[in-house]
Amino acid sequence: MTRNGTPQPPPAVSGRRRATAALAASAALLPALLSASACGGPAAADAAGKDVTVMTWAPSGTGAADRPGMTALAEAVGRELNDHDGLAGRKVRILTCNEHDTTDGATACAGQAVNAHAVAVVGSASQYGSNFMPILEQAGIPFIGGYGLSGPEFSSPLSYPVNGGLPALVAGSGRQLVEAGCKQIALIRPDTRAGDALVNYLGGAVKQTGIKVVDIKAPEKSNDYSQEARRAIGDDRTGNCLLSALGAEPTANLLDPYRRANPKNTQLASVIGSFQQSVVDSTGGDNGPLRGAYATGWFPAESSPVWDALRTTAHNYGNGATIDVSDPGVQTTWVAYQVLRQAAGRIDRSKPITPKALQVILDSGDPIDTAGTTPPLGWGIANMLPSADSPRLVNTSVTFQRVQNGRLTEQHQGFTDVRWVLTGDTPPA
Repeated sequence: MTRNGTPQPPPAVSGRRRATAALAASAALLPALLSASACGGPAAADAAGKDVTVMTWAPSGTGAADRPGMTALAEAVGRELNDHDGLAGRKVRILTCNEHDTTDGATACAGQAVNAHAVAVVGSASQYGSNFMPILEQAGIPFIGGYGLSGPEFSSPLSYPVNGGLPALVAGSGRQLVEAGCKQIALIRPDTRAGDALVNYLGGAVKQTGIKVVDIKAPEKSNDYSQEARRAIGDDRTGNCLLSALGAEPTANLLDPYRRANPKNTQLASVIGSFQQSVVDSTGGDNGPLRGAYATGWFPAESSPVWDALRTTAHNYGNGATIDVSDPGVQTTWVAYQVLRQAAGRIDRSKPITPKALQVILDSGDPIDTAGTTPPLGWGIANMLPSADSPRLVNTSVTFQRVQNGRLTEQHQGFTDVRWVLTGDTPPA
C-alpha cells in the first residue's frame, strides 16, 4: 500500500539472497527503530522454557500513516493474557516496533522478530511487504493479520490476512451503492497502477446494473482536492454518487471542498479507513459533511457488541494509551490476536508453540472463530482465492455502514460476500 493507504500491485517475492542482505542491513538499525513493550524487550527474547515471544509493528510519529493504536493494543493484549492463562498456558512476551513507514524501518522490525525468535508477527501495519516478507519467510515466521497494505500479504504462503484489503472494500462499496440507487459513481482514486485496478473492481461490482463509473485520478498526497470534488459532483443530479478510495489524510482534505460545494443531491461514500467514527465526530457529526455518508468496512461497526471485549481490554490493560476502538487498524490487530489465541490453543500443551506448529494449524483450513468480528477464517487450499496475485485473500466479506444521527451504524446485520467480484464471476442471481 502507499503512504496514504492504497495497495500497490503485488511485487514479486524476493529470493534468499535479498532476504539475507536485508536482514543484515537491519541489524544496524535496530537500536533506533525498536520500541520494546512493557511485556519484554530484546533481552527478554532469549526466554527459555514455555515462554512465547510475539511481535507487532506499525508506524508512529510519521504523520498520515501512523497506527500507534495497533502496537498499544498488542501490549494491552499481552498484559491481559499474562494476567490469566497466558497464551495457551505459556507466558507471552509482546515486542513492538515502530517501522517509521520506511523500507529500512520495516526491514529492521522484521530483523528484530527473527533475532527475538518470535513465533509470529501479529496484527501489524506496513506498506513494505516486499521488504519484510522475504525476511519472515526465510525464518519461517508466520505473519498473522497484517493490515493489508501490500501485495505480498495476499500472496506469501506465510501470510494469514484477516481482512480483504482495499479490493474487497471497493468491490463492496460498489454493491452498497447499487443498493443505494446510484445511477453514476464518480470514483476518486490514486493516480497509480493500484488505483487503475480499483476502477476494475468497482466496474465489476456494478456490471449489468447500468450504473456509469466516472474515473477521477487524484494525487496521492495533496492539500487541495477542489478540482476532483467539482468533477465528482458535476451537475449534482439525483443519483450522482461520489466514492473516495483515497487514504485517510487525502479523504479528510477532500471533505472540505465537498462541504464548500454544498451539493444537494450527490451522495458521499467511502471505505472504512478513509474515514471512521472519530472522523465523523471531528467534522461535526450529523451537522458535518459526512452526514448520511455510506461506508464499507471489513468488520462490524464500532458500536457492535462484538467489540465489547476489545473495549474492555483497551480500558483495563491499555495503561492510559490512546486506543481508538473505531480504528480499523486496531480492530485488525484485535482480530489477529484472536486468531493467534485460537491457533495456539490447538497445539498440544505438552509441546512448544513454534512458528511451524502455528503454520500447521493455520494451513489445516479448520475454521477459526473470531467471535463475530469476521466470518470463520481458514487458510487451507479450499479457502484460497482463485487469483494469481492474491490467493491468500480468504476473507472476501464486508459490512455496509452509514452515518446516521452522527454515528456509523450498520445498514443491515451480517456480512456481504464480494468474492464473485474479486474473481470476475457473474453476479449472483
